Amino acid sequence: MQAVDKRLDQICDGLNMISEDSAIPRNIRRGAEEIKQLLLKLDDPIDLRISSATSKLDELANDPNIPLHGRTLIWNIMSRLEELA
Repeated sequence: MQAVDKRLDQICDGLNMISEDSAIPRNIRRGAEEIKQLLLKLDDPIDLRISSATSKLDELANDPNIPLHGRTLIWNIMSRLEELA
């Protein structure tokens, strides 16, 4: 379980990078913060949190206003989430 917690911490660090990057539109930064809160909600099963987060990240990655580096960060986070599933 500790390995999962460590990976979740790394994923949350990536989401923090997105939410703190002023070059990324506000709605995407807000979405990254919401996804982080969703992943940290320990009341829900991990597989449900991962699938919900992946779905929301996919929506953010398809936003036409996101800069390329933001989209790359989101894709990296999604691939880390898939490793946990």
